[in-house]
Amino acid sequence: MFEAILIEKDENGQIARLAEVSKDALPEGDVTIRVAWSTLNYKDALAITGKSPVVRRFPMVPGIDLAGVVEASSSPGWKPGDKVVLNGWGVGETHWGGLAHKARLKGEWLVPLEPAFSLSQAMAIGTAGYTAMLCVMALEKHGVTPGEGPVLVTGAAGGVGSVAVALLAKLGHEVVAVTGRLEEGDYLKRLGAAEILPRSEFSEPGRPLGKERWAGAVDVAGGQVLANVCASMRYRGTVAACGLAAGMSLPATVAPFILRGVTLVGIDSVMCPQPDRREAWRRLAQDLDPAILRGLRETVTLAECIPAAARLLAGQVRGRVIVPLNGAE
Repeated sequence: MFEAILIEKDENGQIARLAEVSKDALPEGDVTIRVAWSTLNYKDALAITGKSPVVRRFPMVPGIDLAGVVEASSSPGWKPGDKVVLNGWGVGETHWGGLAHKARLKGEWLVPLEPAFSLSQAMAIGTAGYTAMLCVMALEKHGVTPGEGPVLVTGAAGGVGSVAVALLAKLGHEVVAVTGRLEEGDYLKRLGAAEILPRSEFSEPGRPLGKERWAGAVDVAGGQVLANVCASMRYRGTVAACGLAAGMSLPATVAPFILRGVTLVGIDSVMCPQPDRREAWRRLAQDLDPAILRGLRETVTLAECIPAAARLLAGQVRGRVIVPLNGAE
C-alpha cells in the first residue's frame, strides 16, 4: 500500500482525498517508479478542485510531473536505479500521475534526469520550467536574439513565467515582466526582469495595432492579454503562447500577422516529441542557474496539495509548488 491523492466521482460530483492505494491498482505500464518528488501545477489544481474537466477517467491520481527512481522495468530503455523525470503525456488526466509514492508508466514517456539537477530541483523546474524552455527555444528558432528589443513575459510571477524571466535574462535579453501582483516586483527583478508592468495594461480591449514594443513574447494568459501582446509586437516579432489563464478565446485581428509579419507559435508540452523534450532539459541544465530554484519553489506535503490547489487557482502562489514523497534529493 502507498499514499496518493485520489480523485473519485459519483452522482454528487467528484472529490479529491488522500488515500491508501494498493500497488496492484497501478495502471498498465512497463516501468514502475518510486516517486521521490512531484509538483502541483495549474492543471493539477483544476483536476483536484474540479473547476475544469481535466480528469477523463476515474478514479484518477493527479500530478502531471514526477521525478524518481526506477524500481522495475521491462522497457529496454530503463533499468532499476535509473533516475528519471516525466512531464505530460496525459498523465494525471487519462493515466495515474505523480501525486503518489509510486507510479507505473510507459518507458517511452520518460527522460533521464540531467546530472546538473537533483530530483527535487528537477521538480522545482517541472512542466512549468520545461514549457518555458520550449518557449525560449521557439523564440530562438524564429530569430529573436538578445539586443533586438525587449522580450515580454506575461504571468511572470507564476511557474512558467518565473523560469522564462530567469532564462531570458541569463541569455542576455531585456525582459519586461507582466503581473497582476505588483508586490512581486522585487522577486521578478531578482530573476532578471528589467521592468515590471501591471496586467491591467493588457487585460482590456485595445487597438488592432498598437505601438511596436516587443521583439518577442512568452504568453501564459491567452484571451485579451494575448490579443494585446500580438498587437504591440515589433515587425517580424514572435510570440510563444503556452497558456490560457486569462481565457481560451483570442479576440484579435489579422492585422499584426499580415501587416507586421508577426509569428504566433503555439507551445504544447504534453505531447511534445522526445527529441524536443530532451533538448529542452539539456538546455535547462545549460542555461538555468540552479541557485535561483531556491527562491522559485514552495514545498507542501501530499496532504496539503488539496488546499494548496485552491490557493494556486486564486493566484496566491509564487513560482513552483513541489511535493516531497520518498525523501531522496
